[in-house]
Parts: sequence; structure tokens; C-alpha cells
Amino acid sequence: MTVYPLTSRADRLNVKVFETRKEMGQQAASDVSSKIKELLSIQENLRMVFASAPSQNELLDNLAADNSIDWSRITVFHMDEYMDLPSGSSKSFGSFLKDKLYDRVHPREVHLIQTTNGAEEECDRYTKLIKEKPVDIVCLGIGENGHIAFNDPPVADFHDPKTMKVVTLDEASRRQQVNDACFSSLDEVPKEALTLTIPALVSAEFLYCVVPGKTKAHAVQSVLHGTITQDCPASVLRKHKNCTLYLDQDSFGGGC
Repeated sequence: MTVYPLTSRADRLNVKVFETRKEMGQQAASDVSSKIKELLSIQENLRMVFASAPSQNELLDNLAADNSIDWSRITVFHMDEYMDLPSGSSKSFGSFLKDKLYDRVHPREVHLIQTTNGAEEECDRYTKLIKEKPVDIVCLGIGENGHIAFNDPPVADFHDPKTMKVVTLDEASRRQQVNDACFSSLDEVPKEALTLTIPALVSAEFLYCVVPGKTKAHAVQSVLHGTITQDCPASVLRKHKNCTLYLDQDSFGGGC
């Protein structure tokens, strides 16, 4: 009989596997909350980056319900955004995070990616904001094609000199948005986006990566057992000194 949670390591990556998606999200949120409070006990403010996807729902809901977190000392960012959506679109990642977390907890500062500014101008603006001070915590997921943020295999660069860039989305990444019921058809999914680069994400001191669901099992196996390569961008997490990967039975697939 399997006793959960299961714990293991893949190089430097901490791996925790839970029986249910609910338990996975609860533990991830508890760990993030504990780290927030630990850091705020030794520093005045905190800077965090969040992923925007249904895979993050349990994490975000539990963080929003945690009244012990002092969000008035936390500045928040998100890691990617579609191009060519109407201003204020409910399909935007900024809208997703506002609904799921930001409007519920009222952080100290909220920095949303504004694609209506023009791509290069927004890359410059957001880069300056991100680089003002170190990012303490990144809460992220992994895409079906192994992406982190919108660093799909064709555009992923472990040594990217940029902090944010314009990318053309891989079709597998766009299909995931349909699979996640974020769009009703592939034609509706934007073809370009702005994304924080891999070096920008992994420069944070602590990473918490939440990955539920059967559709992620192949990517998870590549992360845990494959070569660390830009063909599976999330494999870079195995090199980070403070990253924890949270899985449920479905995403765990064949095991560690």
C-alpha cells in the first residue's frame, strides 16, 4: 500500500507527491505561507511572481484563505501575458490572478503586464520593475510541453540575456489552453505572448512548482528522468538550490 506523501529528489529538486490534487494544493500553499512568514521575519518586504493557469487554482485558493499572511508587505508580479487580447479581457493572465488572488488579499503593490503598451516598450518597463530588487519567491507550473512561463521548447534559453521577451507560442502550448478550457478553440488562442525568461524565473531564491493532472505526466517524467535540456525547459529546475515540485497521483505518472 502506497503511503502519501511520497518524497524524493531529482538532482537538487525536491519532489513531493500527494494522493489527491486537493492535498497537493494545500501542502504547497502551507509551504509557501511558511516561507513568506519566515522571510518577513527578517526583511521588511517581499517580492513574488505567480503563474496564471488552472493548475494553480488550489494553491491560489489556499493562499487567499490564509489570514496569517501579511500581504501589505508583499509586491506581486506575474510571469507571462498574451498579446493581442482586448484591454481588460477576462482571458488575460492578469485578470486571472486578480480574480483568484490579488483582489482577495490586496498586496502592497500589484504589477500587471500591460500588452497594450506595445511589446518592446512593455518588456523594457517590466524588466525595470523586476530588476529593481531581487525576487524572493516564484510560484510556477509546468506546461504539457515542458514549458515554464511561456518559454516553450522552440524559444527556451537557459542563458537568455533578456529578462522579458516577445515569443511565438508553440502549437502544443496553445492547445493546452484549449485543454484547460481557457479558450473554446485553437483559433481563439493568441499566437504571441510576453514572458519572463528562464534566467529571470530561476534567479528567485525560492521556487514552488505545482503540477497536477494526467496531461502533465509526460512532461513531469521528462523533468525527473530526462536530460537537462532546453527541449524540456522545466528540466532546469533540477539545478535550482531551493525548488520544490508538488505532484498528484495523476501527474506523477510512472513515478520517480
